[in-house]
Amino acid sequence: MTPRTAHPLRLVAIVALVAILGAVGVTAAGAAPVRSTTAAVATSSRADRPAAPRAMWVWDTSDPESVVTLATTRGIGQLYAAVPPNVGTSPQLAQLRRLVELADEAGLRVDALGGDPGWVDNPTWVVNSWLKPALATGLFTGVHVDIEPYTTAAWTTNRKAVVKRYLSTLDTLRTAAGTAPIEADIPFWYDEIAANGSTLDRETIRRTTAVTVMAYRNLADGVDGSIALSATEIQAGADLGRQVRIGQETTFLGTDPTEVKQTFFGQGLTQMESQLSRITAAYAGSPSFAGLAVHDAAGYAAVTD
Repeated sequence: MTPRTAHPLRLVAIVALVAILGAVGVTAAGAAPVRSTTAAVATSSRADRPAAPRAMWVWDTSDPESVVTLATTRGIGQLYAAVPPNVGTSPQLAQLRRLVELADEAGLRVDALGGDPGWVDNPTWVVNSWLKPALATGLFTGVHVDIEPYTTAAWTTNRKAVVKRYLSTLDTLRTAAGTAPIEADIPFWYDEIAANGSTLDRETIRRTTAVTVMAYRNLADGVDGSIALSATEIQAGADLGRQVRIGQETTFLGTDPTEVKQTFFGQGLTQMESQLSRITAAYAGSPSFAGLAVHDAAGYAAVTD
């Protein structure tokens, strides 16, 4: 791909958030503690919970208390929580129930997060083993997929076929999701990829309720800043009547200059918030701008002043 290519989201094992939060003191004076009492929130109220102006990916759900504390401290209103296949019989179900219980108390929306490049080759399995089991729990407002078909070898050898299978997978998921909103992560350069007589960003946006553009830069302004990189998708969302978020990275991607500029890792929270506020201000008047999404909980917890 071109040098503009954003780094893929990494599904890696990360240290427990409680250790990170304790080290950086994110629960210092002024932070809202997570309550230990149980709030009874009806499934119907979760289904009606609107999208929030700021969301956060949560790949590691092993410490629900720390995740929700981080979210409430940093103004996060929506969580994309990783859900394994066949979650109904997974040991992770207990973690997810606790996460949603605490999120309900704090007024946070939680969506089921999943995705793998291989999904494009077996969408029926995805529906039966991931989507339907996730929604059957009654825990989630919607679904959020991170498929990243461009990470496969076939993307280089037969991109047209991969694009076709990817869009077909989105169609299948959208139908199976029923009334549940479905969102997808896309890199900012999808506008450069032809699809169905249009471009891949627009074809993805047509098939979803909303998308999150991975416009990963630690600067908002300039020709290579997050604002410029996401402008085409913001306009596409406005044209198609869909919502678009701007994704920002906080995890360590590497030491190469191209990797360093894609993340706020190693920078201060004040510096990061300054850049995020510029993005919000730039798109405040756009009908398609849905806010920001931070990748991910573990990386964000480590960004402090």
